[in-house]
Amino acid sequence: MKRYLDDRVRQDLKQKMVVLTGPRQVGKTTLSRQLVDELAGSQYLNHDVVAHRAVILAQSWRVSAPLLVLDEIHKMRDWKSWLKGVADGRTPGQQLLVTGSARMDTFRQSGESLAGRYFRLRLHPLSVREWSEQMQVPASAALTHLLNRGGFPEPALATSDADAQRWRADYFSGLVREDVLEFSRLQEVNAMRLFADMLRSRVGSPLSLASLSRDLGVSSVTLAKYLDILQALFIVFVVRPWHRNIARATLQAPKVYFFDAGLVQGDEGIRFENLVACHLLKNVQWQQDTRGAAVGLHYIRTKDDSEIDFCLSEGDALTHLVECKLSDTKAQRTLIRFAAEWPQAQAVQLVRECRAEADVGRVQVRDAAPWLAALEV
Repeated sequence: MKRYLDDRVRQDLKQKMVVLTGPRQVGKTTLSRQLVDELAGSQYLNHDVVAHRAVILAQSWRVSAPLLVLDEIHKMRDWKSWLKGVADGRTPGQQLLVTGSARMDTFRQSGESLAGRYFRLRLHPLSVREWSEQMQVPASAALTHLLNRGGFPEPALATSDADAQRWRADYFSGLVREDVLEFSRLQEVNAMRLFADMLRSRVGSPLSLASLSRDLGVSSVTLAKYLDILQALFIVFVVRPWHRNIARATLQAPKVYFFDAGLVQGDEGIRFENLVACHLLKNVQWQQDTRGAAVGLHYIRTKDDSEIDFCLSEGDALTHLVECKLSDTKAQRTLIRFAAEWPQAQAVQLVRECRAEADVGRVQVRDAAPWLAALEV
């Protein structure tokens, strides 16, 4: 399956080393192997494979390989300084692609800076646009499918819902059991598994770590560390309140969403909101990675508890206000109010089951499927 990053990776490899990250099983290895197959003599090496690891540690790969792919090397000690040496000492013209399922710019390890030596790209699950284009189906059918299966390639392409659910159960337990050990101690795995499971039913609500700490018998400081680890492993992402002062926004309660929308425990409205969050984050990070744009994804919550699900920013200005509704096509009063307060921002109410689109003042009530399909990626 062709992915939205395929052409961009090819383009960037001609200029610099490319560091490709994203959730486990989101398609990084498939993308990498397709590129290797395109260039005769290229080589793929995965640090998790014993035979490959020996080649990596000895640096005995083919110097003539036009493309060298190194996967999961962030698990090495001092991987940054090691990679800097590899990048600087490679054969002239050799393309270098580095992939990993843990966020390689988080939990910084000791070593030399790689600044200026690479382009960073983040691969996300399938979107309405991708599924619609690849499967040649209407946007509405793509949205229904992704709400049911999630956007990871294997469950999305599975022949039955049962096969997709079996994949998801193994995926979630495997992530927490194995990958967490990269950043934490064995004794903490059970507590983190329970924490991650509790987050599944708290999607879309401001997250109180203090409340969860009482339920789990673990300090809120420890839970904050667990949340950082779950983000580093691309299991969840947080959306923070928008504020011109970044420090003030960081101190306020975030909302948590899952990269795999199929992991969400809740009604269809919550799962729809999670899917929209995934689409918006994907497009924000695409703009950050490919254009260096100063864009961000947030939500708005005021002191009187008025809230908008999402807002998009560029610099210190808001560009979009987004509210998610399952079937209510009546423009929400809070969205009307915020649209008046931020007249420069496009205000849109995305409706999963939209009977009729409408414009209510500055608020655009829109059918969610075609709106999501019209996003850049």
